[in-house]
Amino acid sequence: MVGVVRHRLRSGVLRLRSGWLPILQTAVAACVAWFLAVLLLGIDRPTFAPIAAVIALGLAVGERTRRAVELTLAVAFGVVLADLLLSVVGVGALQAGVFVVLAMAVAVFLGGGDLGVKEAAISAMIMMFTFTPSAVGFPVERFLEALIGGATALLVNALLPVDPERLVENAAYPLFEESAAVLEEVASALESGDAGRAQQAYVKAREIDARVAGLKEAVAAGRETARLAPPRRRSLGHMDLYAAAADQIDLTVRDVRALARAALSVVQPESPAPDPLLTAAIRGLARATEALADYLQTSGDPEETRRLALEAARMASTLLEEHEDLARNLGVNALVDQIHSSAVDLIGGTGMDRAAALRALQEATGRASW
Repeated sequence: MVGVVRHRLRSGVLRLRSGWLPILQTAVAACVAWFLAVLLLGIDRPTFAPIAAVIALGLAVGERTRRAVELTLAVAFGVVLADLLLSVVGVGALQAGVFVVLAMAVAVFLGGGDLGVKEAAISAMIMMFTFTPSAVGFPVERFLEALIGGATALLVNALLPVDPERLVENAAYPLFEESAAVLEEVASALESGDAGRAQQAYVKAREIDARVAGLKEAVAAGRETARLAPPRRRSLGHMDLYAAAADQIDLTVRDVRALARAALSVVQPESPAPDPLLTAAIRGLARATEALADYLQTSGDPEETRRLALEAARMASTLLEEHEDLARNLGVNALVDQIHSSAVDLIGGTGMDRAAALRALQEATGRASW
């Protein structure tokens, strides 16, 4: 029990270390938005300026500029709509439901994204809770408050940006680590003939898919931060490297899932373990996956990834050449083909185009993958 508590405390501290800058960003944006609203609009107690700043920084992770603008306009729109309607019909439970429907419907009609649609509804509800009649027909001050908050968020993001390299590495590391772990699990399942273990590896492989979307979003946010924030401009080349590899990383994750699925048809509980070359080839792919992670993290030499991937493909081909019975086994052939495909996509992650990767595979194995 004590060990579990310590582990959770340690994990919490690590998460806090990696997340302190976004927290500081948001706090600074809220304070600055409040100050600017007081200074520029003469408001004693601004409401929507700090709210808009917090929302824009807290929810707009990827493609932050576009989303921040969308969210800011959604806040402003919700504020204006609620103010005008509340001035006519007053405050109440029925009005709350009507305002949410109207705000979200108009946001959808105008083409707002999911966040913008939800934020229009949130803004309308906040307006109801804090409603005081406007002195003029159009609530100019509240509209400008929302714009000030969003603009402040963009300014703080440019002047006090998150570390784009850490942002991307935090998203990429678990993806590569879990992919390599699944490949190791598949190899162990083949060695032991454990169909249940192979099934568990397949389930884990399917769960990795969600991390690819997170990586792509982090890469988009990292590139935008490096491009717009002068203190982070030096990271742009590294972000471009990840961006160029993002689609290939997606393919390698799919390959892990496909390979785990192909292994299910090869695992036979009452049959002898497959030739060690097969499990060695799969473990070679795990090492190549780790090497690809190192290459992207350090912007280093891609040759180690390519060597390990091609060596794994060569071992798989040698298996079929040396064992005629396995060469006639459809399940083993499918698994070998998937090892070849995985090798090609891992090589592609290092920047080599697909045609060159296929030529390298053919030279190493005498077979091509497609």
